[in-house]
Amino acid sequence: MRARAPASSANLGPGFDTLAVALSLYVEVDIVPAERLTVRAEGEGCDYPADASHMAARVAVEVAGHDRMAITVRSTIPVGRGLGSSAALAAAAAAAAGAADPLAVATAIDGHPDNAAASVLGGLVSATTVDGTAVAQRLPLDPGLAFVVLVPQRTLPTEEARAALPASVPHADAAFNLGRLGLLIAGLADRRLLVRASTEDRLHQAQRAPLFPEAPALLAGLVDAGALASCWSGAGPSLLALCGADAGPGLRAAGEDLLAAAGVAGRAILLAPDLDGLVLNAPSTGTQSDLG
Repeated sequence: MRARAPASSANLGPGFDTLAVALSLYVEVDIVPAERLTVRAEGEGCDYPADASHMAARVAVEVAGHDRMAITVRSTIPVGRGLGSSAALAAAAAAAAGAADPLAVATAIDGHPDNAAASVLGGLVSATTVDGTAVAQRLPLDPGLAFVVLVPQRTLPTEEARAALPASVPHADAAFNLGRLGLLIAGLADRRLLVRASTEDRLHQAQRAPLFPEAPALLAGLVDAGALASCWSGAGPSLLALCGADAGPGLRAAGEDLLAAAGVAGRAILLAPDLDGLVLNAPSTGTQSDLG
């Protein structure tokens, strides 16, 4: 069986561990019966050990209850860049292995349901855990929105990004984020309402800035170049700009210039929202992706 799942960008500023949007980068997992376990990987993440320790193998074996399978993974999702690669891979591997609830499997692997929910449901999602069960809902998303992502060559392990966060936050900061979250949800539903302030946050972005000192200037530069708003993508180090689809190509070019001016090796990519989420037995898309 083949399963395909999209990348995702979580948090989107104030929606920490709650909000995520699916993006048009993909991981595919093919699983066929075999006499023994084999793993083959193409594209992003192909330098990881292709053996039983591979996440796709661990997930598939746990779901299927045996290891008599051949697994092929093809991915265009950069690994360790805040684009939900682990959640997407876990969801796709679980589905390809026959899991009844890929969202639950991917949430257990990832530790929280926002990225997993976006990869399974597609579009814009709100996700949380209720009594130990992942609960997610699709939210309205303006079809005229596009996303430019600045993807540095450097990685930022999620564990390190989490360690930068304080154990508690002031009540005023929590209220600040809730107010901005309301603005953001309204703006994502209708881009005419999307304002720069909607992606402001006091819970995680400033706290993680020392791990990527160039990020604040890059985020401001994206808005100055025409983005409606900008934020960290998940735990970073990728940065996300929200814009109208017609402004996307110009903003992507501006993003390349911003990276070069900041001396940050990386690339800017223009992505559409993915509205399909997890798809079973779709035609293979391969690993090539011309995102211009």
